[in-house]
Amino acid sequence: MRRSVFLSFPFTLLLGAALVGGKPGQGPTLPRPEAVVETRVFVSHEPVPRGQVFEVAVVGEILEGFHINANKVLQDYLIPTVLTPGLPKGFRLLETNYPEGIRRNFSFSPEEMSVYEGKVTLRMKLQATGEAPAGKLSVPIELRYQACNDTTCLPPVRIPLKAEIVVAPEGAAFKRTHPQIFSGARVP
Repeated sequence: MRRSVFLSFPFTLLLGAALVGGKPGQGPTLPRPEAVVETRVFVSHEPVPRGQVFEVAVVGEILEGFHINANKVLQDYLIPTVLTPGLPKGFRLLETNYPEGIRRNFSFSPEEMSVYEGKVTLRMKLQATGEAPAGKLSVPIELRYQACNDTTCLPPVRIPLKAEIVVAPEGAAFKRTHPQIFSGARVP
């Protein structure tokens, strides 16, 4: 009887480590920083006529148990969440809209922090000028964030994204797409 308990204890340690993703004697393995936020990119118009103002939204679903710093951080040493478009000739960034963060306290900081949790929608207002090249374009966007859980912060990351835009001649007909995102309603 005593021997079977002794044999099952190491097995239990190995099984427990496998379940939490660590090695015996270590805590759970943290996800890769780039895996904490699952992103989708949406464009408000299809196509985008030259001269038209339109929006691009990046919707991020943050892994449960994690948060990312808001764009407006409460402490100077924190790394804010930022969207940076790599706009080709013929496009102008008019503004970037970040939602207000949720204020939370965490065990690793004595100060309250402003963060995003769950789903977050970051929006850029752009204009396709008369010089925008006609046709389909992939506009690069970089999402920078730092993810943390209640006890640990992961290294900051820069995630490359793309907005697929079709540019049409000035005055061309277009349809507004994804009203659930661009009307301000929650994303399903």
